[in-house]
Amino acid sequence: MSREPFLPKKEGYVVAVVGATGAVGQTMLDILAERKFPVSELIPVASSRSAGSVIEYRGKEYVVRDLETFDPAGVDIALFSAGGGTSRTHAPRFAQAGCYVVDNSSAWRMDEDICLVVPEVNAHALEMARENRIIANPNCSTIQMVVALKPLHDAMPIERVVVSTYQAVSGAGGKAMDELAKQTGQLMNGQAADVNVFPARIAFNVIPHIDVFMEDGYTKEEHKMIDETRKIMEADIAVTATTVRVPVFYGHSESVNITFSGPLNAARARELLAEAEGVCVVDDPASEDYPMASEAAGTDPVWVGRIRDDNSCANSLHLWVVADNVRKGAALNAVQIAEILISQS
Repeated sequence: MSREPFLPKKEGYVVAVVGATGAVGQTMLDILAERKFPVSELIPVASSRSAGSVIEYRGKEYVVRDLETFDPAGVDIALFSAGGGTSRTHAPRFAQAGCYVVDNSSAWRMDEDICLVVPEVNAHALEMARENRIIANPNCSTIQMVVALKPLHDAMPIERVVVSTYQAVSGAGGKAMDELAKQTGQLMNGQAADVNVFPARIAFNVIPHIDVFMEDGYTKEEHKMIDETRKIMEADIAVTATTVRVPVFYGHSESVNITFSGPLNAARARELLAEAEGVCVVDDPASEDYPMASEAAGTDPVWVGRIRDDNSCANSLHLWVVADNVRKGAALNAVQIAEILISQS
């Protein structure tokens, strides 16, 4: 039996973008325009230090509103990208006013009463949001991995995933990107690199450390990938992760090793991935063609290549998975969720 739509059918919807002046917020605005989301009224919202500034959307200027004093009454959908503490404080306030909140922070992801959604993987989980109206957007590195895992898991249940990530500095924000650019210039000019954002120099370096270390020796970022994957996939999959920061501005890359409950070879995996929603396969070793962060940046798909059998372990495959961490890893995923909320099917 079909359910009632999440929102009544209208020609346009009132959309608030909370954190509108940040990198993800700006990308949310770009994607709303690109995908022609039916916005009847756009309301950019940010912290008090950004309130009063002006942003542009579809050729029109909008004054940014102060989150602390903003009344969310009448807002249909709010796309949040303003940090966990902000979300914990304000997302319930928006939800209580009747607004659906799609939150990009880690605040709600592992809350058992909040759905954690990647539309290509578990859109059905949105049914949970009818009660509390808060929807969690997963971690950027988790999103791209589960989009690649889903069609394979449907064909042959996955037992274990071992992932190592190569994550762009944009995942740490604008100051991190500035630091990479500045350090690169300093080193190229024979100067010492100033280190402020990361625990070590990021230019011409690789840092095997994202977020804080936990008691078990894993970082918080690694725990996010482990826990979120199991929640999104709704499966008891053993996951282990090593998350690494690399000197790339945009585009996360991942080396993913998968063990299945039975046989699924590389040729079949390539077929399944080529047919999967949101996935583009680039995998031609003869011409040295494979996904790279530099080419994925600014695009929407999850790119998959280097698909090969793991000759060291039965029923196992290797994948190389790349995506733009700010688009599919954050802003696009949120807008795709919003599109489902207004869908009348």
